[in-house]
Amino acid sequence: MGAHIVQFYEDDTFLIKGLVEFVGSALKAGDTAIAIATGDHLARLEKALRGRGQLDDGAAATQGQYMRLEADMALPLFMEDGHPDETRFRDTIGNVILDASESHAGKLFVFGEMVALLRTQPRCQLCPPVKHDAAVHVERYFNNLMRHFDFTLLCAYPLSAFPSAEDMATFHEVCALHTDVVPAESYDPHTERESLQRTIAGLQQQAHALSREVHDRQMVEQALREVNVDRLTGLPNRNVFQDRLDIDIKKSQRSGLPLALMFIDLDHFKEINDTRGHEAGDLLLKAVGRRLQGHVRGSDTVARLGGDEFTITLADLHDMASVTDIAQKLCEDLSRPFMVGDELAYISASIGITIFPRDADNAGDLLRNADQAMYRSKERGRNRFTYFKSSMQDAAQSRMALSNELRRAVEAGQLEVYYQPIVDMNTGKIRKAEALVRWRHPDRGEISPVEFIPIAERTGLISSIGDWVYQQALAKARDWRHREPQLTINVNVSPLQFYEGNGENCRKWLAEGHAQGSAATVPEMGLEITEGLLLSSDADVLKQLLAFQQAGIKISLDDFGTGYSSLSYLRKFALDFLKIDKSFVYNLEFDAANVALCEAIIVMAHKLGLRVIAEGVETRQQAVLLREAGCDFAQGFLFGHAVPAADFEALLPA
Repeated sequence: MGAHIVQFYEDDTFLIKGLVEFVGSALKAGDTAIAIATGDHLARLEKALRGRGQLDDGAAATQGQYMRLEADMALPLFMEDGHPDETRFRDTIGNVILDASESHAGKLFVFGEMVALLRTQPRCQLCPPVKHDAAVHVERYFNNLMRHFDFTLLCAYPLSAFPSAEDMATFHEVCALHTDVVPAESYDPHTERESLQRTIAGLQQQAHALSREVHDRQMVEQALREVNVDRLTGLPNRNVFQDRLDIDIKKSQRSGLPLALMFIDLDHFKEINDTRGHEAGDLLLKAVGRRLQGHVRGSDTVARLGGDEFTITLADLHDMASVTDIAQKLCEDLSRPFMVGDELAYISASIGITIFPRDADNAGDLLRNADQAMYRSKERGRNRFTYFKSSMQDAAQSRMALSNELRRAVEAGQLEVYYQPIVDMNTGKIRKAEALVRWRHPDRGEISPVEFIPIAERTGLISSIGDWVYQQALAKARDWRHREPQLTINVNVSPLQFYEGNGENCRKWLAEGHAQGSAATVPEMGLEITEGLLLSSDADVLKQLLAFQQAGIKISLDDFGTGYSSLSYLRKFALDFLKIDKSFVYNLEFDAANVALCEAIIVMAHKLGLRVIAEGVETRQQAVLLREAGCDFAQGFLFGHAVPAADFEALLPA
């Protein structure tokens, strides 16, 4: 059996150089050389041999015998369905070697680049896909041929044929099938020891530098992943979202196909975070991310901007109706319960949608539009989607202008506190009043609290306005107590007043002695809170509420009956009053169901030691029904509208 040598190389230049030496040496000795390589490599080989005078212009050897076989064309001759077939291999390559042996005296030398090609995708379109282990089989076929024919075989592999650690086993098996392995760089084994040691030291240094480079590159790649990927959900973060949105806009401009941007904000997520902890909130956000990804294509982008805000970019839209379908499915899917730990969690989503290029022509405006449309979904009751309209932009600009003017309203004396009487149902006397802020704009006239209170909350002005209302109401309460010793004025407290500055305003009311009274006396001031405050279950907030109660301040739960878990709060928190929402009182005299609900609320409250205030009482018949049901206090137009301080004072005893 002849020599079977494997040569590894890094680039084509090294390959051609070795191939010229191998074939040229055979021809110079008058032997036969067969070159099996790609057409390009054969052309470069023959050009070099002509330069050495070993081939003529017709590619015939001037000495010895030269035969060529293009590997690209040879592959289909013995490959079948991506696998080499040994019988066909003997009939093709084997017959070429046989003919060369019989037609010329002397030794036979064969070069095979074809084996290396089996480890990569063939260039010939006629070639079938090549399997991973084909090279090993062909090497064995060559070894079987060498048992019948005497020839020297040199097989060449690029190092790129074994690109990863998974290829190490194949690499070792290929080496084991050869009698000699020539490394990728030639060296003289007979060189001086000192020179060889320097070479080895150089290789070690290169290996160390390479390992450091690989480590540094891995660190860079990890840093890039952390910069571009949201750590919690694994989704693209805001940076990637911005880049991809810009790319999708450019694609849309070229293709003429629109794209849609969805802005998704989770409803009631804060309640989950506050009541079950941030760990449960994180699990929920991960699950939300997975559900969102389940409704889009691979070419679409689902990103987390931060908190409970997500975006989806739908590009290359051939059917605009699909946007509505996806939004509807998202709302339905996100309203289904989530398993968070061992408990179920219920949320929903408010979605805003904007379209490029219909609504805007740049990424910043698209994101702003989608955000505005999302807020409209919130205002309409949540768990829904809304498309952006130009009127929303007008409304947003109006809110911005109103926000700026609201900042100057207190100093300019445009705000005023009105007082609405609350009467004792048994005596008909005014025992309480609710302080309500009003804004009389010099140009716009009276602006409804429904319009400016949400703006105050969003801009952080609610704390300063709330404190101003409290101070105004407290001063009037003290002034009016000499006319009605049992009068208490209630002020509405936004949840944000407890959170902003860790409730500094609320603590100041107590520290300055503003909240006078005790459990045995009627306090000057009372607080009206909503379920949104109790939903937080924040320890600091509850501690502040308890401090007010210990100071004798009575706390009323406003708009009772409109929340979804009010009964649990009645049992859990120490409240003093329930205010039946006006939606239950409206049309009371004609609605037996509302009568039954009011009666049930009153009975339940009394059994829990709470007193009841009915809101929105407008007719005497409503008042009679509530009095018969045992309601303690009532408030509404029947007893008086909210009026300025001077007008309210006129309602009190002289």
